[in-house]
Amino acid sequence: MCLGLLCIAGVGLVGPRPVAADPRDDARNAGRAADRAAAVLEDATAVARAAARRLELANAALPAAQHRVATANGVVVAAQAEANTARRKADTARALHQQVVSRYEQAHRRVEQARERVGRVAAASYMGAADFASLNVLVSATGPQDIMDRMGLVEQVMQKRQESVDEMAVARRAARTEQDRAGLTKRNAEDAEREAARALAKARAAQAAAVRARAAVVRLTEMRRQALAVAQSQRAAVLARYRAVRAEELRVVAALQAWERGQARAGSTAVHRGGRLLMPVRGWKSSNFGHRFDPYYRVWQLHAGMDIAAGGGTPIRAAAAGRVMRAGWNGGYGNYTCISHGRLQGRGFSTCYGHQSRIGVRTGEYVRRGEVIGRVGTTGASTGYHLHFETRLSGVPKNPAKYLPSCLC
Repeated sequence: MCLGLLCIAGVGLVGPRPVAADPRDDARNAGRAADRAAAVLEDATAVARAAARRLELANAALPAAQHRVATANGVVVAAQAEANTARRKADTARALHQQVVSRYEQAHRRVEQARERVGRVAAASYMGAADFASLNVLVSATGPQDIMDRMGLVEQVMQKRQESVDEMAVARRAARTEQDRAGLTKRNAEDAEREAARALAKARAAQAAAVRARAAVVRLTEMRRQALAVAQSQRAAVLARYRAVRAEELRVVAALQAWERGQARAGSTAVHRGGRLLMPVRGWKSSNFGHRFDPYYRVWQLHAGMDIAAGGGTPIRAAAAGRVMRAGWNGGYGNYTCISHGRLQGRGFSTCYGHQSRIGVRTGEYVRRGEVIGRVGTTGASTGYHLHFETRLSGVPKNPAKYLPSCLC
């Protein structure tokens, strides 16, 4: 519970500026920022609290979203470059394959041509025509020299036959070589085309991720704009609530001081012996005592106590023995109990317990230290289950940390 309007610094609504964030921590940072906004605006209207929460969530998430856009844009450029390189490699590999296929086809035609020539020679040999012709050439010779000359002609014919066979063998080897090369270049071309398709798919996925990242930034920016507009529209209502809270606090101070004066007139001489108070509830500190600045409406407030978070219904115990000064509903404090513990350093010392779900004592009742006086709740101007615990001297709030165990246990 805050003590309302202490100082209005200017008139313009200012939303907290986004701060740099690690993308891995944006959800955690957003949650913490939203919790801080809820604590600061505990006394504001519900609409203002909701707007501030949306604003803080957007502010905390925006830097990470912007980082993702920048990263996505870089990935898109890299992926497009990779896809272009892969496409060029695929085109080169396919062109090389076509060249090898062309050479293989030429080699194959040479094999066919050589096969035809060898086939004709083989057919002639099979029919005996070639041997008879050679014999006839030699028989019809007119002399030794003519025989030698004719034998040379026969050798040339036989050499031509062998050359045809050799030529076909060479052509076959060349065709096989080009066929192997064609198979290799085909596999290379297919691998390159698959790589190009993969790189293109990667580029398209990166482009889609960049589009989504930019859309997220647009949504967060619009969320901030709308939240600021709603918060601005709530300014008059929130400032009125702060003034009401301040007036309410002044009434609490006056009531406690009046009760103490009544006790003095009645001759009460109770004295608080000092020492550490008992922790009033098992939980953890969720908000400190002290002045804090509302960045949405530019207002300084005093948070008059320490908030101790605990589950709904958790027992609340009297921090010290004393007399119940008041117990009942008290506006933003919700169900509120104050206990007088006597005089401390010449001033009335009391503790107060706010936002209870149920009050377990009555005004004027004497309670012992550690006695259950109520249950944790979220009544009044509260944004979650917790005990708002106060320590007061002559009704004026003081920091509870000075009176509680340092371990808060």
